[in-house]
Amino acid sequence: MVCLACLLPLFLVPIVNLLPVIFDLIMAKVYGLFGWEYRKPARAPPACPIKPSAAKTAADGSVSGKEDLTAAAATDTSPKPVGVDDCKQD
Repeated sequence: MVCLACLLPLFLVPIVNLLPVIFDLIMAKVYGLFGWEYRKPARAPPACPIKPSAAKTAADGSVSGKEDLTAAAATDTSPKPVGVDDCKQD
């Protein structure tokens, strides 16, 4: 036996997916009563939840921008105050 609460999402998902279409139909009827024309708004396409990586691969399989990242990490451009020592003494 399966409880009704577990089956509820199976019936709600298609209804939720149809809500924009139902809204457009209702708004077209309401606008039609007033003699106006209802134009559907442009909807954004669904976005991909996986973000592409920032580094792009070249045709030969090498990663472009990799050299730039390692070179930028190797050079430290932050100014240090005069007389400050990086070594830790106990």
